[in-house]
Amino acid sequence: MIKNFLIWIIKRYQLQQVVEALQIEDNIKACNKRVTNNGGTFLAGASVENQQNDPGKIVIGKGTNVAGLLLIFKYGGKILIGDNCYIGDHSRIWSGENVIIGNDVLISHNVNIIDTSAHEFDSGERAYRYKDLLKNGPWSEKGSVITAPVIIEDNSWISFNVTILKGVKIGKGAIIGANSVVTREVPPYSLVVGNPGRVVRYLK
Repeated sequence: MIKNFLIWIIKRYQLQQVVEALQIEDNIKACNKRVTNNGGTFLAGASVENQQNDPGKIVIGKGTNVAGLLLIFKYGGKILIGDNCYIGDHSRIWSGENVIIGNDVLISHNVNIIDTSAHEFDSGERAYRYKDLLKNGPWSEKGSVITAPVIIEDNSWISFNVTILKGVKIGKGAIIGANSVVTREVPPYSLVVGNPGRVVRYLK
């Protein structure tokens, strides 16, 4: 009886929508506290994990909209996003060194941009470090994890489900086709598709 009455109250006064709106508002406030925001917007579903607790290490440009996850590791990492960019929902940008995104860059949904190997190549070290991570939290020292900067230049378009790995530079105006895996430098104004990604043609 009481349960049915509470359900009626929630539906009658649309309390669920109110609670959801408040949760989104709180999340956006939390995101803004963890970055240097020069006029961008965090959308519903966005999240920021700043393990260094330094807002200057994640910078969002004017007119940029972020719906995905921005993460910098405790051992290092920096994310710089220019003006008028879009980071789609469920996209992840993870940095252990440096991810630089220029102006007017469109990044669709489910994109992974990672400038680090994230784990060690040696199996014994990897197992030890994983156990230590669970026990003591994120590492302050990088150890043998390999990192290399990712640079995405102005006016590029990264389509959905793309993965961009460490050490990659994507030239100005390039397009990365859906589901591609980018492991090497992409020339400006080129169209790249496939796994591994390859240039299929150049754009005007």
